[in-house]
Amino acid sequence: MASFKPTKIQVYPKLGEKVTHDTLYWKNYKPPIQIKEFGAVSSIDFSPVAPHNFAVTAFTRIHIYGPYSREPVKALTGFKNTAYCARFRADGQLLVAGCEDSVVRLFDVGGKVALRVFKGHTKAVQVTDFTSDRYQIFTGSDDYTCRLWDLPNATELNSYREHTDYIRCGVTSKLNRDLFITGSYDHTLKVFDARADKSVMTMDHGQPVESLLLYPSEGLLVSAGGRYVKVWDLLKGGQPLVSLKNHHKTVTCLCLSSNGQRLLSASLDRHVKVYNTTNFKVVHNLDYAASILSLALAPDDESIVVGMTNNILSIRHRKSPEESKGVPGQQRRRPSYRVSVKGKNYAPKQEDYLVSKPVKEYLAQYDKQLKKFNVSRALDAALEIWRRKRNPEVMVAVIKELDRRGTLKNALAGRDEQGLASLLHFILGNVVDPRFAPVLVTAAEMILDVYKQVVGQSPLVDRQLLRLQELLEKEIGYQQDLMEVLGMLDTMFASSLPKMSVPCPGSTRANGLTAGEVGTSRPT
Repeated sequence: MASFKPTKIQVYPKLGEKVTHDTLYWKNYKPPIQIKEFGAVSSIDFSPVAPHNFAVTAFTRIHIYGPYSREPVKALTGFKNTAYCARFRADGQLLVAGCEDSVVRLFDVGGKVALRVFKGHTKAVQVTDFTSDRYQIFTGSDDYTCRLWDLPNATELNSYREHTDYIRCGVTSKLNRDLFITGSYDHTLKVFDARADKSVMTMDHGQPVESLLLYPSEGLLVSAGGRYVKVWDLLKGGQPLVSLKNHHKTVTCLCLSSNGQRLLSASLDRHVKVYNTTNFKVVHNLDYAASILSLALAPDDESIVVGMTNNILSIRHRKSPEESKGVPGQQRRRPSYRVSVKGKNYAPKQEDYLVSKPVKEYLAQYDKQLKKFNVSRALDAALEIWRRKRNPEVMVAVIKELDRRGTLKNALAGRDEQGLASLLHFILGNVVDPRFAPVLVTAAEMILDVYKQVVGQSPLVDRQLLRLQELLEKEIGYQQDLMEVLGMLDTMFASSLPKMSVPCPGSTRANGLTAGEVGTSRPT
């Protein structure tokens, strides 16, 4: 008796992802370097001057890393409570940071002890920055106030209390020393002018605001809060331009590429989205292992630094031109390669006696049912695999095998409303795929033949059948349009080919007239 042959799962060509300039650009980074910090990394800031060191704020410490160092080149540890929002000054010489104890500290990058201490807030200070003139400091606190401080005298210049909840983000203008913007958990953004006693512009984000970003031209403002990223036109009085909702969880930080043409947003859903600033479409996506709290890009996008909730700092450096090209035909092998192929190439000698070990064959659940001629259960088993693994190849292979045996109609018949709906759901999702269409169209025709008597008795099945009809009509329309385009292209290609004269036997001219004929003769 012949042994049972398992169902052969056909290997289809994979549909490759669309390769764009952004795909090549953002994938041209080395594998990430991961550094364990003492706490969740809440803030990252790059120095504006070479060699572009970056400050990492985590728990009670601020570590300053070199562009390619794996160990901090400087550690600022003068904090008794959690530190927040370390920011470099424009000359890279000074650094300011807030703290849970409501005190703002100013550090010299070359030293370890705080140069100035600013006291006045009553709760944690989670927003700090320098103004464009380098002689003032802007801070925002959980006491609902934002303040301006004079750097040389360590005195408070202005204080504004207009927010009704925590201030968790802010940004200063690089073109005007008197302008700064705050974002609060009261869902509002406020633009302040140090020459005025109150805010000059207010915008409603609709969610607690987590991060702010000002374009280099300072005509556009980007805010992040909840699952939304919103863009505002400051030149039109804070008019909203676009609202983006591409994340599944709260967006925590924003960043702009060096050329200003790409916007990056990071979220607690562990993704970094890259947007085109022209149409604000997502052009690339970066995945990480944990929820993201902070994100920063080095000048010229040489490095991407991400801080996560699991205390990990992830650093990805751009590949050099030599590394980007790579060496064709050579793939790095893992150390276990020699062990895995040990003895594979051994050739037995003539006097050797080969002892073969019987290999036990394990059948899949659908093959077991096919072996017992339970065709309906075999189809159910393949459908269950598709539900769990979303692998349509197995389901299509089983349908094809049942059709070859002539039992597909029996396997499709006798199903209840839920079973028929599951089959139609699978067909709806894959019938327009050119890899599966020849098999699934046959299955759809058999379903219509078997269940045509009960059409109209189930609203669920009727909706799916109508959707199948619409789907097939659209696909037929697409095919017709493609055939028209193909005909146009054939005409264009035919007309673009050079015209070649065809010589005729017994003729000395290309038009077929013999030497004795007159070219201008007319028929009588």
